[in-house]
Amino acid sequence: MKDKKMRTAQAMTAAALLALLATGCSSGTNTAENKPGDWLGGAAAAAPLAKLSVPPAFDASKGWDEGLSWVPQGLISMPVTVVPRSQAVAFMQAAPNGYTISMRSADGKLAWRSAPWAGLTPVAGATGSRGPAEIPDLNGVEIEGRSYIVAYAHGLRGKDQLHDGAEIVRLAIFPANAKGESVKPLREIDVPVSADPGEIRVQATGGRLLVAWGQEGYFPDRSATVNVTSGEVAVHDSRRLLEQCRTPLCSSRVVAATADGPLVAMARGGFGMPGRYFSENLTPEGIDPKSGFLGDLNGSVYGAEAGHALISWHAGKVGDTPVWAIHDLRTGAPQARLVCGQEVAPSEDATRDYPVVSSPGGQYLAAGSVVFDVKNKRGICLQGDGNRKTIAVLSIQDNGTAYGVTQETSAGGTSVLAQVDLRTATGDAKPLEMGTEVPLAHTEDGTGVFLTRNEDKSLRLSVRRPARR
Repeated sequence: MKDKKMRTAQAMTAAALLALLATGCSSGTNTAENKPGDWLGGAAAAAPLAKLSVPPAFDASKGWDEGLSWVPQGLISMPVTVVPRSQAVAFMQAAPNGYTISMRSADGKLAWRSAPWAGLTPVAGATGSRGPAEIPDLNGVEIEGRSYIVAYAHGLRGKDQLHDGAEIVRLAIFPANAKGESVKPLREIDVPVSADPGEIRVQATGGRLLVAWGQEGYFPDRSATVNVTSGEVAVHDSRRLLEQCRTPLCSSRVVAATADGPLVAMARGGFGMPGRYFSENLTPEGIDPKSGFLGDLNGSVYGAEAGHALISWHAGKVGDTPVWAIHDLRTGAPQARLVCGQEVAPSEDATRDYPVVSSPGGQYLAAGSVVFDVKNKRGICLQGDGNRKTIAVLSIQDNGTAYGVTQETSAGGTSVLAQVDLRTATGDAKPLEMGTEVPLAHTEDGTGVFLTRNEDKSLRLSVRRPARR
């Protein structure tokens, strides 16, 4: 999957991948958008559920739907997020005077809805003849043991007939445990940026909120850590973060923000956390700290999730199968290694072919065909072997059930959705029936979150409860 949109997908990890896979095959036209006060704190209005073909782990007759008709086609932004350490889903709706953020539990009860949150004046190019190039977005994050919903928008502050305005990313921080109607954010924080539409990334995979901008891809070259409690913004000078990269020709980027500092990836290989560790001393067993004809530093940060960094390492001679490893994000120490033929991403490249996804509790972590059971410190390679097809993981349940899609190498090949058992040594897989939708995310109790298109191509959020056996 080398499609540019897929490489730059970030918002809800697998959400953008699924948006590309979804072809509107689902039947049913339920597009209900619940209005303020309809059922706050009670059960959702008894509207018929959209007909959805779901994997066996889910009950297609139990759950709820929400129409997101305001979200245009062709964008990677999906303003939907699972709330960490909960059984709830948050989503954003357009309103006449801005946007509202709502949070609903897995059984459909509305926990809270925000007051309208005003947008910003779009930057140049944000709206064209084919519609918006970017829209506001949402991210559920956990910071210091507390869960938050972060709404964010890119635009101009203070632009009018006499002023050009200042380009910013505006963050609205909502407590996930809020209650009631017209909830206001704990605070709004403005981060000065300079970026084209679609180049903003907001995440907290390391336990601290990181805003990055300036390039397409997962890890743009400029970034800032944001303190959600104080509102303080610390802009990173990535060229001076690591002592090993303080030369004119060296460049680096921040991949994740943690309580101990930023995880920094160097463009030509190597990574570290300022004042704590550096990759030369953290190679997995059998791996040299330098690689290649020029002796560049080895180790490329693919991503971070669930307290771990996923690192790809060049092994031995050119052409040898890469070694992948998960490293403890706080100490840098390797926890498990895996030999897997998935292509290593160039260190200088900000894009990634696949998102890093994890199960809600963090036991399983995957990127494409590279999978790790973090708890048991073992890896599973789902790369094709000449007979078995490569499977790229899209989402993972806490019980080790993953959902993925086959990667076709032959012209005219058709991708197949698959269910994978990560509790087995080789990741036993079975195909799903044609027309089955797979979840983009899961809550802790096994509820699945699906994004599909209605017959009119409008976006639909569907939540389906786990099947009881």
